[in-house]
Amino acid sequence: MKIINFVKKAMFCTSIVFITTANAAADKVPEPFRGDTPGSTYEISYNDLDALLHSSVLATGRSNRSKAKTSKPPTGTRLKVNINKLTATEANRFIFESYKEEEHKVLFTKIRQSLEKVPSEVELKHFSKEEQLAYWLNLYNVTILEQIVKIYPARKLEDFLISDESVLDEKLLNVAGVELSLNDIQHKILKEKFDADPLIIYGLYQGVIGGPNIRKSAYTGKNVYKSLTSNADEFVNSNRGTYSVDKKTFRVSSLYERNEEYFPDFKTDLKKHLLTHLSGSMRYKLEDSRRIKANINNWRVADLYGTTRSFGGGISNSSAALIGAYTPTAGKSDGTTPLGAINPGLITSFVQSKNVSFGRFSQEQAIKLKALNQKRMDNLEGTGTVTLTEMDDQTEEQKKN
Repeated sequence: MKIINFVKKAMFCTSIVFITTANAAADKVPEPFRGDTPGSTYEISYNDLDALLHSSVLATGRSNRSKAKTSKPPTGTRLKVNINKLTATEANRFIFESYKEEEHKVLFTKIRQSLEKVPSEVELKHFSKEEQLAYWLNLYNVTILEQIVKIYPARKLEDFLISDESVLDEKLLNVAGVELSLNDIQHKILKEKFDADPLIIYGLYQGVIGGPNIRKSAYTGKNVYKSLTSNADEFVNSNRGTYSVDKKTFRVSSLYERNEEYFPDFKTDLKKHLLTHLSGSMRYKLEDSRRIKANINNWRVADLYGTTRSFGGGISNSSAALIGAYTPTAGKSDGTTPLGAINPGLITSFVQSKNVSFGRFSQEQAIKLKALNQKRMDNLEGTGTVTLTEMDDQTEEQKKN
């Protein structure tokens, strides 16, 4: 009996420690972004961002770990393109080349501004944690894309991303009255709210070949963890993520060192994480390795024309060849027409539809969310309350009419 009581007390104490730790992490999150509603059915629409990504991202597929061939100068010139042969043929490409005109660059700004407004329209605590995670990843990614198109055709983004004046530290956003940088989103919100889950780092796009992939569609609450796991599998099993030629040293991306807070016992935790995703011969090399060295880098912008990747039959090493290599699909399963990469202007209608109040929700959800927002405002002003039940009844009455 004494042993049983001791075990119960130990388990109770452990639970208290766990809850206290979780609460402490939650307390570090800015107040407007705390809390969540498990099982919430509210969903944020990203049709505009989907249209942008679908038309602008070239999915290159999983790496086969082959190295790029040494580039040869085109006929009539001695100029050669210096490439990182280990990683040059990897990573999805974003067609930044299509967004050189100011009228097209503003699309990123409009989507970003629209997403910024969501927590002002309805508190994020009314959404599930999965929906919130998708929201922050999408806001982060469209913001970094917005900043990259401003400086494109810059080729190397190392200083842009990790210098003392990194774009990641700039207060580019104002969400629910809180000024935020991209690093604030990652380290003050996502890391704390989602228990430093390493999967998070695979959803934060950096715009470089050496980073995790940009996807052809936005994250959603329903697909976010599946998509992050897919990104992790792809990255870890690519030369951008891991590489080794001997048993002494196992090389990994510098991305892991820059995010070492997700791996408290760096070597042990990182190795365990990598083995969760790694397959093939590289897995055995990691198991046998004596040390891990985070020195794989490729800071080249992940655009389309600047690559020497093989698309289809041969090596495409010119703008014309790579343009021909990209052909949008004929149609989507939902019946809508896909957008060509050289026609960003067609996305405008999608963007405009999201720039009205509650434009990211279905009509029924918008009514309920407006009620929640009104209730919040009334509570702040001390003028009474509007209940969600009342609005539910109104919705049913509207359906009858």
